[in-house]
Amino acid sequence: MKHTIAEIIETKGGEVHSTTPTATAREAVRKMNAAKIGSLLVIHHGEPVGILTERDILVRVIDAGKDPDSTAVHEIMSSSLLTIKPSTGIDDTMKIMTDKRCRHIPVMEGGAVCGLVSIGDLTRWHVRNHEIYIDTLLDYIGGTYPG
Repeated sequence: MKHTIAEIIETKGGEVHSTTPTATAREAVRKMNAAKIGSLLVIHHGEPVGILTERDILVRVIDAGKDPDSTAVHEIMSSSLLTIKPSTGIDDTMKIMTDKRCRHIPVMEGGAVCGLVSIGDLTRWHVRNHEIYIDTLLDYIGGTYPG
């Protein structure tokens, strides 16, 4: 059975934290810190135009010596937005993230954002499913598996 991103979105919910291209880097960091997340989708006129990650802040603001209070999100965001559909396989998504070296991918369906998945979400899903598989095998071996 092919497991899809829709399963993760069902579990974690479809809430997506966002910012605007004109927000400052500091405002974006405060939003990320308040929500305890590592990225914000950048929305302009209701459309996703990029993503801002912790790494973007570190590389394009801190290491570049820019002022976070005067640097706009559009100056530092990743604008080549990679998206997936809810029907994308979980293993396929892991491969995309590995190949493209990204840790956050927006999930879109019919032009609308329906979620965002991180590499942490995928790792949690795999760990949980492996634990269930192991428990089922142990029940089977121990003779307590419902038959």
